[in-house]
Amino acid sequence: MRLLTGTATASASSFSFIPQSITSFGPTVLVEGCDRACSISWVHAWTVSDGVITQLREYFNTSLTVTRLGNSNPSSPSSSDYESTSSASSSKAEITPLHCPSLWESSVSSWVGKSLPGLVLAI
Repeated sequence: MRLLTGTATASASSFSFIPQSITSFGPTVLVEGCDRACSISWVHAWTVSDGVITQLREYFNTSLTVTRLGNSNPSSPSSSDYESTSSASSSKAEITPLHCPSLWESSVSSWVGKSLPGLVLAI
Protein backbone atom coordinates (compact mmCIF):
# COMPACT_ATOMS: atom_id res chain seq x y z
CA MET A 1 0.00 0.00 0.00
CA ARG A 2 2.84 2.44 0.81
CA LEU A 3 4.37 1.76 -2.60
CA LEU A 4 1.07 2.40 -4.39
CA THR A 5 0.40 5.65 -2.51
CA GLY A 6 3.94 6.97 -3.04
CA THR A 7 4.99 7.05 0.63
CA ALA A 8 7.68 4.41 -0.04
CA THR A 9 10.03 3.68 -2.91
CA ALA A 10 10.29 0.37 -4.76
CA SER A 11 13.67 -0.34 -3.18
CA ALA A 12 12.20 0.12 0.32
CA SER A 13 9.43 -2.36 -0.35
CA SER A 14 10.21 -6.03 0.30
CA PHE A 15 6.80 -7.50 -0.60
CA SER A 16 6.76 -9.72 -3.69
CA PHE A 17 3.63 -10.94 -5.43
CA ILE A 18 4.21 -14.63 -6.18
CA PRO A 19 1.25 -16.06 -8.15
CA GLN A 20 0.20 -19.60 -7.28
CA SER A 21 -2.70 -19.86 -9.75
CA ILE A 22 -4.36 -17.96 -12.59
CA THR A 23 -7.96 -18.67 -13.65
CA SER A 24 -10.35 -16.82 -15.97
CA PHE A 25 -14.13 -16.67 -16.42
CA GLY A 26 -14.94 -14.58 -19.48
CA PRO A 27 -13.59 -11.06 -18.84
CA THR A 28 -12.73 -11.85 -15.18
CA VAL A 29 -9.22 -13.12 -14.39
CA LEU A 30 -8.41 -14.38 -10.89
CA VAL A 31 -4.81 -14.52 -9.69
CA GLU A 32 -3.96 -15.79 -6.21
CA GLY A 33 -0.77 -16.22 -4.32
CA CYS A 34 1.20 -15.39 -1.21
CA ASP A 35 4.40 -13.63 -0.20
CA ARG A 36 7.77 -15.42 -0.02
CA ALA A 37 7.33 -16.22 3.68
CA CYS A 38 3.75 -17.53 3.10
CA SER A 39 2.50 -15.21 5.84
CA ILE A 40 0.22 -13.08 3.63
CA SER A 41 -2.21 -14.41 1.06
CA TRP A 42 -3.74 -12.30 -1.70
CA VAL A 43 -6.26 -12.60 -4.53
CA HIS A 44 -6.52 -10.23 -7.49
CA ALA A 45 -9.71 -10.09 -9.55
CA TRP A 46 -9.04 -8.33 -12.86
CA THR A 47 -11.61 -7.29 -15.44
CA VAL A 48 -10.03 -7.41 -18.89
CA SER A 49 -11.44 -5.63 -21.95
CA ASP A 50 -9.68 -5.76 -25.34
CA GLY A 51 -6.50 -7.06 -23.67
CA VAL A 52 -6.37 -4.20 -21.13
CA ILE A 53 -7.02 -4.51 -17.38
CA THR A 54 -9.90 -2.09 -16.83
CA GLN A 55 -10.65 -2.94 -13.20
CA LEU A 56 -8.63 -4.45 -10.35
CA ARG A 57 -9.94 -5.74 -7.04
CA GLU A 58 -7.36 -6.81 -4.48
CA TYR A 59 -8.05 -8.96 -1.43
CA PHE A 60 -5.42 -9.56 1.28
CA ASN A 61 -5.77 -12.35 3.85
CA THR A 62 -9.31 -13.06 2.69
CA SER A 63 -10.76 -16.34 1.47
CA LEU A 64 -12.61 -15.60 -1.77
CA THR A 65 -15.41 -17.60 -3.40
CA VAL A 66 -16.55 -16.62 -6.89
CA THR A 67 -20.11 -17.43 -7.89
CA ARG A 68 -22.25 -16.77 -10.95
CA LEU A 69 -25.33 -14.80 -9.99
CA GLY A 70 -28.62 -15.26 -11.81
CA ASN A 71 -29.35 -16.81 -15.18
CA SER A 72 -26.88 -17.79 -17.84
CA ASN A 73 -28.48 -15.01 -19.91
CA PRO A 74 -29.17 -12.18 -17.42
CA SER A 75 -30.85 -9.94 -20.03
CA SER A 76 -33.78 -12.30 -20.43
CA PRO A 77 -35.06 -13.87 -17.22
CA SER A 78 -37.02 -17.05 -17.75
CA SER A 79 -40.60 -17.41 -16.67
CA SER A 80 -39.48 -19.89 -13.99
CA ASP A 81 -37.56 -17.08 -12.23
CA TYR A 82 -40.82 -15.39 -11.25
CA GLU A 83 -43.90 -16.99 -9.83
CA SER A 84 -47.23 -15.23 -9.62
CA THR A 85 -49.41 -15.96 -6.62
CA SER A 86 -52.80 -14.58 -5.79
CA SER A 87 -55.08 -14.50 -2.79
CA ALA A 88 -58.51 -13.08 -2.08
CA SER A 89 -57.05 -9.91 -0.55
CA SER A 90 -54.02 -9.24 -2.74
CA SER A 91 -51.98 -10.33 -5.71
CA LYS A 92 -48.20 -10.28 -5.66
CA ALA A 93 -45.24 -11.58 -7.61
CA GLU A 94 -42.65 -13.56 -5.72
CA ILE A 95 -39.10 -14.12 -6.83
CA THR A 96 -38.05 -17.72 -6.53
CA PRO A 97 -34.52 -18.49 -5.29
CA LEU A 98 -31.87 -18.60 -8.00
CA HIS A 99 -29.15 -21.19 -8.10
CA CYS A 100 -25.76 -19.47 -7.66
CA PRO A 101 -23.09 -22.07 -8.46
CA SER A 102 -19.65 -21.70 -6.98
CA LEU A 103 -17.17 -21.29 -9.85
CA TRP A 104 -13.92 -20.91 -7.92
CA GLU A 105 -12.62 -20.85 -4.35
CA SER A 106 -9.29 -19.54 -3.15
CA SER A 107 -6.97 -22.07 -1.64
CA VAL A 108 -3.93 -20.00 -0.63
CA SER A 109 -5.19 -19.64 2.96
CA SER A 110 -4.48 -23.34 3.52
CA TRP A 111 -0.89 -22.78 2.31
CA VAL A 112 -0.53 -19.84 4.69
CA GLY A 113 -2.02 -21.93 7.51
CA LYS A 114 -4.57 -19.35 8.64
CA SER A 115 -8.31 -19.23 9.03
CA LEU A 116 -9.37 -16.18 7.04
CA PRO A 117 -12.60 -14.20 6.72
CA GLY A 118 -14.66 -15.25 3.71
CA LEU A 119 -16.03 -13.11 0.93
CA VAL A 120 -18.25 -13.96 -2.06
CA LEU A 121 -17.64 -12.24 -5.40
CA ALA A 122 -20.65 -12.54 -7.72
CA ILE A 123 -20.02 -12.25 -11.44
